[in-house]
Amino acid sequence: MTQHKINRLESFKYAFAGIWFTLRTQRNAQIHTVMGLIIVCVGLVVGLTRLEWAIIVLTMGLVVTLETINTAIEVAMDHLTPEIHPQVKIVKDTAAGAVLLGAMTAVIVGLLLLGLPLLDLIFAENSAELIR
Repeated sequence: MTQHKINRLESFKYAFAGIWFTLRTQRNAQIHTVMGLIIVCVGLVVGLTRLEWAIIVLTMGLVVTLETINTAIEVAMDHLTPEIHPQVKIVKDTAAGAVLLGAMTAVIVGLLLLGLPLLDLIFAENSAELIR
């Protein structure tokens, strides 16, 4: 069997196809992406520091990466055995659990970095309206 040698441009093309497949077909990946965009907007409003942006971007990247790996695992398992199998269930549940852990971590990071600044912004605006 002869293998086709893949150049770097083709590698990127296949990688982006995998990312696009995940975003197009996986509801949770779509939810994570929308939440990420909302977090970016909130971060712009509250004025995050460069370090805080780095933490937010790393956290969002972690969640989307885990979701993409989970999708690859699910597709591979479904291809190997379309019927329900106890071992396949464990593999799929474990991969989904990894995504859940990443998402819960992202929520905690978001609250730590955005919670107080957002509350300050909300209450500062309400206080200004009350004074008028």
